[in-house]
Amino acid sequence: MIFIGGVSSKREKLDFNQTMVCPHCGRYGSYEVYMEYMHFSFFFIPIYKWNKKFYVQSTCCGSIYSISKELGLRIAEGESIIITEKDLNIIQKSNAPYRCPHCNYEINEDFKFCPNCAAPLK
Repeated sequence: MIFIGGVSSKREKLDFNQTMVCPHCGRYGSYEVYMEYMHFSFFFIPIYKWNKKFYVQSTCCGSIYSISKELGLRIAEGESIIITEKDLNIIQKSNAPYRCPHCNYEINEDFKFCPNCAAPLK
């Protein structure tokens, strides 16, 4: 008898797309949600999934954020969710320069006010 099975990891893009102003680069883009998990397959059919983790990637600069498992599971089930900045935990910032969300002027991330338009920054 031949047994064909194994354990592997997989990354799956979920059906979610939300437009936003990026908290890192200040440009318009959208959030895309991904789920990573380990799975056991038997004859190439996934039988059991575990270790689910959910990530959000911005399309404007490619910054990657983690979100809670509960929020990720709700998105995976198809609920209508709006992701806010407090739901995001930065994992990897892109190399794109930080920009003012009001005037799109390139600024240093440590600034409290934009030197171009004097708008307060977070």
